[in-house]
Amino acid sequence: MARKLLKGNVAFAEAAIRAGCEAYFGYPITPQTEALEHMARRMPELGRAFVQAESEVAAINMVYGAATAGVRVMTSSSSPGVSLMMEGLSYIAGSRVPMVIVDIMRGGPGLGNIAPAQSDYNQMVKGGPHGDMHMIALAPATVQELIDLTALAFDLAERYRCIAAVLADGSLGQMMEPAELPPMREPRPAEQRPEWALTGARGREPHALTSIYLDPEEEEAYNQELQATYREIERNEVRFVEERLEDARIAVVAFGTAGRLSLTAIEAARAEGVKVGLLRPVTLYPFPEERLQRLAEEVDAILVVEMNAGQMVSDVRRATRDRVPVHFFGRTGGVVPMPEEVLDAIRELQQTLVPEEAVA
Repeated sequence: MARKLLKGNVAFAEAAIRAGCEAYFGYPITPQTEALEHMARRMPELGRAFVQAESEVAAINMVYGAATAGVRVMTSSSSPGVSLMMEGLSYIAGSRVPMVIVDIMRGGPGLGNIAPAQSDYNQMVKGGPHGDMHMIALAPATVQELIDLTALAFDLAERYRCIAAVLADGSLGQMMEPAELPPMREPRPAEQRPEWALTGARGREPHALTSIYLDPEEEEAYNQELQATYREIERNEVRFVEERLEDARIAVVAFGTAGRLSLTAIEAARAEGVKVGLLRPVTLYPFPEERLQRLAEEVDAILVVEMNAGQMVSDVRRATRDRVPVHFFGRTGGVVPMPEEVLDAIRELQQTLVPEEAVA
């Protein structure tokens, strides 16, 4: 299929449709409103369900209802809207029904602004909803990855009966790039819905999906089942991209847009003789801890670059177990760091190392 010039928000919405999304419920909020607009046109054209809810709270509970029926369902929003969905996300995780959420992050806290940021990391990666739960968190850096990871999110959500989140930012949602959309996958027939799905008990034993376990020991046993699923995800679904790490003495760790712009800075630093490379986590949960453990033995220093106040830094430090110095550079409030700023941070870090170890 030929590549097309696509805006990120439209691209992930169409990717979801082509992945067999049967229902979308959402509420408009910048900088991801084009996704809802695209769904509003395309879903009815295809005979699928679209509802612009009265609020994000209503939208996530509509998602919950559709998910219990075993249909492929999603929502999308931006930072303040996702915050309003947290209770519903916890109920969905507690009921073990699959769904996809795309979060196009913006500046905050509070109402903030509509500029790009990565400050939802803690909320989405650390289990912002209450309870011992996780969401698979996928972090694209290009429009093509945004397409591919949105489609993958549906498969992962169904494989593990969990929430799969795509965590991008306003830059990626608004930018236009050539990208290729996947072929259309038709929604599966109702008779092929999974056994756990609620279908009105037609032809099946009546059963329930619930997150209510009033007996503490029963709740604990259920939590242990959830934790076993998360351990399986951690074993099987870690994804990351490496660039120029084969001889690096400095490693930059950055995700999404921050990883993308850091690569530009790395190439400039390489031209100056600095041996620096990039580790870009694609899954923020599960986090590439084992690769970071090995990286701590291979480099002399790590620079974490984020579009926030350093929310991923603690995960990098935990994974490297203080065996290598971990430094941070970031911008907050919706300010996107320029590659030149990251290059300056690399240069400054290189100056703290023994020159022979960091420079060719």
